[in-house]
Amino acid sequence: MKIGILALQGAVREHCRIVHKLGHKTVDILYPRDLIGIDGLILPGGESTTISKLLVRYGLLTPIVELGHKKLPIFGTCSGLILLSKNIAKSEQYRLGLMDTYVKRNAFGRQLASFETKMPIPILGNIPYPTIFIRAPYIDKADKGVNILLSHESRILFAEQDNFLAASFHPELTEDVRVHEYFIQKILSYQKFCNL
Repeated sequence: MKIGILALQGAVREHCRIVHKLGHKTVDILYPRDLIGIDGLILPGGESTTISKLLVRYGLLTPIVELGHKKLPIFGTCSGLILLSKNIAKSEQYRLGLMDTYVKRNAFGRQLASFETKMPIPILGNIPYPTIFIRAPYIDKADKGVNILLSHESRILFAEQDNFLAASFHPELTEDVRVHEYFIQKILSYQKFCNL
């Protein structure tokens, strides 16, 4: 399996490390040609406004949206969650707009307000998951069709919709591979569906 990782900015190497640990290949996505032949795509954390501008500059915005509509599994963490959302509070930045969600940026405060805590995520099993929030966004509202996987104090922190997965935290900064495993299972399900 070959998983593309958007490599314009952000925690690219960290996602690569976990995907490799799980026995799969990665390819850095810098240009539209890099999208050819990937089985899934990860949008890493970083600065969403910068990444959105770079998506346009490098001609990646439209091809990724098209792949999303063709049901390519896409996983966004932190700023990736922002980019996947159709609505971003107080922002006109470019976005992929593939998930029916309403997002608030930097919702937990500035860098100094970043934190780590263990949270139960039932879909990942009984052991609490080590969530790391760095200037994290959250989903304020989600339309029908969005499956909420983790929420805390009315803030949606982890969700999926069809072939899309979005987390406000940084699973790539932990040694726990369960979130990435879950994404890989989405890819495998998609591949089975395509082969029917």
